Amino acid sequence: MVADYVIESVVSRPFEQSTFILWKPGLKQALVVDPGFDPRGVLQILRDEGLEPAAILNTHGHVDHIAGNRPLKEAFPAAPLVIGRGESALLTDAEANMSAACGLPITSPPADLLVDDGDVLEFAGFRLVVREIPGHSPGSVVYLSKETSPPFVLGGDVVFAGSVGRTDLGGDFALLARGVHQKLWPLADETIIYPGHGPATTIGHEKRTNPFVGAPARGLDSRGESQ
Repeated sequence: MVADYVIESVVSRPFEQSTFILWKPGLKQALVVDPGFDPRGVLQILRDEGLEPAAILNTHGHVDHIAGNRPLKEAFPAAPLVIGRGESALLTDAEANMSAACGLPITSPPADLLVDDGDVLEFAGFRLVVREIPGHSPGSVVYLSKETSPPFVLGGDVVFAGSVGRTDLGGDFALLARGVHQKLWPLADETIIYPGHGPATTIGHEKRTNPFVGAPARGLDSRGESQ
């Protein structure tokens, strides 16, 4: 399937976190998602492609996903910074976003727009539905595009290829799993998940095979039948 959008990623150390830049061919605006520790790489792609961000989206407020917010906002002050309402405090609190514990306190500018579950955003030719799935962080959100070909989820640290976001640092695995089952698994199997770490995957593949929240975790085989 040929995508009707372009997506590039910048993977930054030390957490191998993925920042995504998305745009529609022919348009000069883009989405920047979770600017991490390599804002220069993000800015270089924007310059090379002749793009300006229509919005800077954060899936959650952990330091590896917000470290580049300030440089992006300084370069493009008109681009609204967007995050889930339950994550807003992490942007400006180095303890809450876990950067202080790493010995490098980092804060972000405050959000320009706070979003809630079910909100719809329209930026750069994309129509995104917000789904709140806490558990890895207090109010983590994902951004769902159903109208692109193929459809996709900007998933942050909710679900990875073969794994999920860690919940041992004050998180809640039961809450995360419930959110995944209720808000992600009903999506079309071909929906691509662009996660915050690691390779892209699909809803169908993770629903069948993910050992934490997929069929194996519920004692089912890849067809959804009891083992």
